[in-house]
Amino acid sequence: MAARAEGTSSRPNRTIAALCTGTAISGMNSGMIAVALSTMRGELKLNPASIMWVITIYYLASAILQPLMGRLADRYGPRKLFLFGMGVIVAVGIVGPFASTLLTVCIARVFLAMGTATAFPSAAAMLRGIAASSGKSAPKMIGRIQMIDTGASAIGPVIGGLLVTHMGWQSVFWVNIPFAALALISSLFFAPEDGVRAKVPLRSTIVESDVPGVAAFAVAVVALLTFLLELPTAPIWWLLPLTLVAGAVFVWRESRCVKPFIDLQLLGANTELLMVYLRFALINIVFYGALFGVPQFLDDHGGYRTDVVGILVVPLAAFTLLLTPYTERLIERTGLRHALVVGGVGLFASTVLSMLLVVSTAPYVVLVVTAAMGIPYCILTISLTQSLYVAANPDEVGEAAGLFQLSRCIAGICSTAVVGIAFASGSGATAWLYVAGAITILAFGYLLLVLGRQPRQLRPA
Repeated sequence: MAARAEGTSSRPNRTIAALCTGTAISGMNSGMIAVALSTMRGELKLNPASIMWVITIYYLASAILQPLMGRLADRYGPRKLFLFGMGVIVAVGIVGPFASTLLTVCIARVFLAMGTATAFPSAAAMLRGIAASSGKSAPKMIGRIQMIDTGASAIGPVIGGLLVTHMGWQSVFWVNIPFAALALISSLFFAPEDGVRAKVPLRSTIVESDVPGVAAFAVAVVALLTFLLELPTAPIWWLLPLTLVAGAVFVWRESRCVKPFIDLQLLGANTELLMVYLRFALINIVFYGALFGVPQFLDDHGGYRTDVVGILVVPLAAFTLLLTPYTERLIERTGLRHALVVGGVGLFASTVLSMLLVVSTAPYVVLVVTAAMGIPYCILTISLTQSLYVAANPDEVGEAAGLFQLSRCIAGICSTAVVGIAFASGSGATAWLYVAGAITILAFGYLLLVLGRQPRQLRPA
């Protein structure tokens, strides 16, 4: 294969397609695991709080790894990192179906997170060069990649529902193999070569990656989540002071570390970028609260088969595929602020509408509710992804993208707490009302944030 300069590609559309295949795996897995939870819970003999660890451990590992992967992409080359990640996913797809306990499933999910965590930061880091060589808009390209990622969440429930119904929940692991293999092979041919970089030992990068800060972050998150999930039944009170101590250590460490896991001082200086992360986290707590809550509610309370549940929740993410061009046009004509406000109003209205599921779980009601949530989520995802590209320093796009995904991972963790607490005593109508009430409050909080601050407009690409 002829050498190519970094950031150049004679076939940018094929390059983007290859990258999208890899980044879509994360969204697809979120959709698949959402409809597999009830079956896994029954076969592994777990309670509603315990099964949420299957989701939580994935997002915790992703949250820890995303910033590191962004740094590795910037330092060693995004193409190398992307190929490595796809190889890890293939390996997990082979081994994962043999997991038979909560512990082994969680271990497999950690390695899956390692693979998927490489995709978005690597893709984001490659787009700047692709845009320069092709004349395409980098914000639009990263928006398209985010669109495919979110759209894959729509395909995930359908694929997962069919697989779980006919082949068991273990099949949600091996289905990753063809997607990761396709992304790996196509990227070998179409992804731009990494340019020459200074040789830095991997050990040095790991040492510089703030292991104490990562450890403090992990302890604080695990302790807090365990406390919250056990709170409705058997509170473990000593976890609360442990959370506070670990959190304080984390803040202290990050404010003094030369290369922190999460650069709190940088975020404090770049309030525009900080607001992007905060808004993205809020809308994703709402989205994942619905994605992880509705399938269990329909399975247990509505009496639907898993494959039918997968179809009913498709509108949550499917509109991302349909409305992205219109959202981009809306942003070009009226600016980011208008799109962020329109999406926020729609999201808040949809969360209020979701309370209808307490009254009826008829298919048409479920489809109306999930569609009502999916439409504004599409608008907000595209708008906030473009906001990231505007707010981030051009020389730190890979790391900024990693932190962007970290905010989504933290949102995923928070959503498991919301659903786990609400469903602690069962996933009936009252439990769903608690979930719907919580995500309505969060959607309103997002709306207040966006109304109170003027986001920067897009710069010419």
